[in-house]
Order: sequence, then C-alpha cells, then structure tokens
Amino acid sequence: MKVKWIHIKLPLLLLLVVFLFSFTANRNAARKMSGVEIEFADSNQLFITYEMVNKLLIQNQADTSGVRKDELDLNILEQALISNDMIQNAHVYLTVNGQLGAKVKQRKPIARVNTTVPFYIDSEGKPMPLSGVFSARVPIITGDVNKNDLDETFELSEYIQNDTFLKKHVVGIHKTGKSFELELRVDEFVVKLGDLENLDKKFFNFKAFYQKAIKDKSLSEYEAVNLKFNNQVVCTKK
Repeated sequence: MKVKWIHIKLPLLLLLVVFLFSFTANRNAARKMSGVEIEFADSNQLFITYEMVNKLLIQNQADTSGVRKDELDLNILEQALISNDMIQNAHVYLTVNGQLGAKVKQRKPIARVNTTVPFYIDSEGKPMPLSGVFSARVPIITGDVNKNDLDETFELSEYIQNDTFLKKHVVGIHKTGKSFELELRVDEFVVKLGDLENLDKKFFNFKAFYQKAIKDKSLSEYEAVNLKFNNQVVCTKK
C-alpha cells in the first residue's frame, strides 16, 4: 500500500508544481509596470534627457504605469532607443521590482563641423546632429568638409581627441583641400599642419618647439608655425 501511495503522491506533486509555476508566471506577466528606471553610461554630458528616453521607451505614451509586463516587447523598445540620433547603444530590461529599466550609451562627439547645417563628428567617424539639450566643447572644423567623406577630418579629430596635449590646446581645425591648419585655445599663431602624413613626427616636433618657446617666453612673438617640412618647425614672426 505504501508503494501505491507513493505512486499516487508523485504525480500529484508534479501537477501541483506545474500549477504553481504556471499560476506564478501568469500572475507575473499580468503585473503592471510601476515605472521606468533609466541609467546613462556617461551622465556628465547628456545630449538627450531622461524625459526623452522615457517617451521613447513607452512609445510616446505619457506614463508606463498600468502597462502589463506581457504587453512589452523589449526588442522593439531597444530599437526605438537605438534609432535616436543621440544614442549609440541601449539595453532594455525588466527589474525585479516591476520597473522597466534601460541602460543608455550616448554617441560621443569629438569635433563640430560648421557648415550651413552644423553637425558633430562622433567617435566612430559618423555625422551626428547637434543636440538641443547640451553643446559639446570640441574643436570647431571649417573649410572644405564633405559630410559624405569624413575620413581625413575624422582621422585628425580622433588624433587630437586621444592626445592630452592637443586636446587641451586645439580649439579649431581649418581644412583646405587635403591640407589642415590648427587654431589654439590661448596662443594667437596658426599651426600649419599640411596633410596628414607623418602626424606623429609633426606633433612631436611641435610639442618640442612649444615647450622651448614657453621657457623662452616667445610664444606671443609668432604669427604662424609651419610643420609641413620634414623634421623642421618653421616659424613666422609677427
């Protein structure tokens, strides 16, 4: 009898477990969202606001409260975020306390091109529209810049962005054909860079000149500093 009773109890226990699991899953799916939790990977410079992200997440509704969890398509919500011009990547998820969560990584501008319709160049070398929320402090680019051909302009902008000295001093880039000139933050002279050949050597020579000119207190005497010539820094005085 004991063996038969065990045989009866096991199926009953299995049915009970399945019932409880199904009941819990259905109840969890039917739970309504209690709000939105948004996290920015880089919160120092927000090119898009929390409110904008919230609207994208809830597909232009005013509030997520009252939305059932099983009515949410997380993939669609992620794509809605990523399709925004200010967002590079996003991860949308559900929190254990019934909130809709989103981790947002913004695009990072490294230069701004001043044309009829200004735009940024981002860290991937792609054009990025200006933000109405925040203006990035990056070098301003003028001259012969084609939005559909940013390779050279991006190469130089990225070089400056990744160099501590140049990032601190360079505020302007002017492009004429394949030749570039740099404008510095404090110093009044123009840096004639030329093309992008031998950038490492050109900037090494420029930094050496700059440090020596600081010691000599002669930076204010120059009108132009030319780096176009091999292993030379040719200066023009005012």
